[in-house]
Amino acid sequence: MPDEVLPDRSGPITPPIAERRPVELEAHGDVRIDDWYWLRDKEDPEVIEYLRAENAFTDGATAHTAELRTLLFEEMVERIEESDLSVPVRKGPWLYYHRTVEGQSYGIHCRRPAHGDDGRGQAGDAGDGDGGAGGGDTEHDAPDDEVVMLDENTLAAGNDYFALGNLAVSPDHRWLAYSVDTTGAERFTMRFRDLQTGEESPESLEHTSYGMAWANDNATVFFVRVDEAMRPFQLWRHVVGADPAQAELVYEEPDEHFYLGVGRTRDDEYILLELDSKVTSEVRFLRGDDPGGSFSVLADRRQGVEYSADHDRGSAARPSRFLVVTNDEAEDFRLLEAPDNGGDHGDWREVIPHRPGIRLDAIDPFADHLVVYEREDGETRIRVVDADSGDSSPIGQPESPSTVWGGANAEYESTNLRYEYTSLVTPRSVYDYDVATASAVLRKRQPVLGGFDPGRYRTERRWATADDGTQVPMSLVYRPDACATDDSDGPGGPRGAPCLLYGYGSYEASMDPSFSSLRLSLLDRGFVFAIAHVRGGGEMGRRWYEEGKLLAKPNTFTDFIACARALIAAGTTTPDRLVARGGSAGGLLMGAVANLAPDLFRAIVAEVPFVDCLTTILDETLPLTVLEWEEWGNPVEDPEIYAVMKSYSPYDNVRSVDEHGEPLRYPDILATAGLSDPRVGFWEPAKWTAKLRATNPDNRVLLKTELGAGHGGPSGRYDAWRDEAFVYAFILDAVGIGS
Repeated sequence: MPDEVLPDRSGPITPPIAERRPVELEAHGDVRIDDWYWLRDKEDPEVIEYLRAENAFTDGATAHTAELRTLLFEEMVERIEESDLSVPVRKGPWLYYHRTVEGQSYGIHCRRPAHGDDGRGQAGDAGDGDGGAGGGDTEHDAPDDEVVMLDENTLAAGNDYFALGNLAVSPDHRWLAYSVDTTGAERFTMRFRDLQTGEESPESLEHTSYGMAWANDNATVFFVRVDEAMRPFQLWRHVVGADPAQAELVYEEPDEHFYLGVGRTRDDEYILLELDSKVTSEVRFLRGDDPGGSFSVLADRRQGVEYSADHDRGSAARPSRFLVVTNDEAEDFRLLEAPDNGGDHGDWREVIPHRPGIRLDAIDPFADHLVVYEREDGETRIRVVDADSGDSSPIGQPESPSTVWGGANAEYESTNLRYEYTSLVTPRSVYDYDVATASAVLRKRQPVLGGFDPGRYRTERRWATADDGTQVPMSLVYRPDACATDDSDGPGGPRGAPCLLYGYGSYEASMDPSFSSLRLSLLDRGFVFAIAHVRGGGEMGRRWYEEGKLLAKPNTFTDFIACARALIAAGTTTPDRLVARGGSAGGLLMGAVANLAPDLFRAIVAEVPFVDCLTTILDETLPLTVLEWEEWGNPVEDPEIYAVMKSYSPYDNVRSVDEHGEPLRYPDILATAGLSDPRVGFWEPAKWTAKLRATNPDNRVLLKTELGAGHGGPSGRYDAWRDEAFVYAFILDAVGIGS
């Protein structure tokens, strides 16, 4: 483990004051005065000086938690198996896996010859099955016949930030394509490595994005580029070893509402070009053995119709086919099959009908079976369907609430399904499910060192009643013997405990319950951790999402407040012991609830928060703005959307007095930002911080800006753990809990 170098915490004890420079912003006859609009200019030395001053103030204001931060970091590291191997995945003659090494911040990507092994019973595949320390040195050491394909630590050397984007091996297993970002701006450079010789091909492809696909000739690569607004908008074709200037533009998407991606079908027959807005889809396909050909449209885009596709090679009993998951005439989606040429849409056949309340998320086709991923009542599940007969069987899970998803399944012909499972009390677990026997075998459970016993923790599902009567689910975890409880052996639960309530609620993203060994540092100190599954997410199906976007967006905020009030009403926690946390669009949630119900929370953590949402969504020159209109609405053209956004925009609704006209003090707030963040501008939390402080000098607001990173914060795992220790120390300090 690298020695921790503590920063100088002798910062100023008074916060910096950002100068007011009023700017008038007008839309639909409404004028807003923005005193801190100038903070958006990253090229202005005064802006950088101000951010540095804020960092120095945050250092000084948190100096008293330095020992606690160190203790928390040490606890986190002591629970983690720093040198570890993933479960190998077989693809052809190789077993692919990655591993970590104690003291190194990044992963190492490897492979070894399969020698007839399917990757399901080798050293390094499994822990001891109970979340403990695992089985001995052979489980974590590099195998003798290992081939290191890519060591991220070598690539990251000398960079303050490092992120790996794409990583894909050619079909013949000779070439490795990979892309890296060293700024946090999410503009990647792609390179190619000959795995037979270890040599790099001389060319590099600049300004690439996520998503790439090899053609079956083992030489042609399809990759994505972004425009100035960070929209993935072009598909390019490149031959490894050729001059990058000779790369061919295959497709450019002119509609600013759409972004594109590329990938291979599971059976390796086709390359798919996927074009999506927030509400509409189009898929184009090209045979993998025809890399120089043209893409064909599977189904023309129709406004409001979403679909995704994969391909099933077929068998003697059934023809090859495209399998299409779509919301066409199906709010919670259904599964259709289409002929290989796409055919007329009227010729498509229904495979799985629409089932209201059961959200069909995705499918994985195999040679003999079809795997279906779905959710109902806020729970995920997997069903295995016989590809010929249609008979299906669900894979049962041991806990509720919990989360299950498909793992790495590289081979189409396999009769084994790898899936992963977790809950708030069970570490991430890898299973292999034998389709023929309908039996699952645990291959690895992520080790948690230091005597972790999952039986000491309890997870449960609760429901809160929103203002409109909607029942909002919450997932909770706590350690009964660390909390004061009504009945530690019964359903009474914690009483008056410190509580961290987490929320997101946008883009139909589901915040499903999952285990974190880092979180044990809170639970062991008597905290309750709760997830509010608010509307705007996807936990309860498509309608749950629809009722938390556009004009209905305020439901997201009132749902979260309802969850907070339910926890308080049940006696689980109290307002002076309740902390809220969310990031990005969840940071918008944090800013909104701070304005709406500041009395409910002792503190709020808002990470890279989207708190100046109205000004951002009005500005078509900013990255991703036009794409976002189908999520938030278009306030440029629609005065009703403008009015609703203005009503909840955190920056525009900072209050100086409460409903009784008394001075209003906000909860303690920790806001974070990334200077290179392409998703949420660093100036949003910076402006918000300045306004909160100017509105009431008694507001305790801390701003921590990563000057060398982007949306995801620090990139190395040790730096990320230190960052989490910093956040936890802020939370513990806010509720009066020390070491």
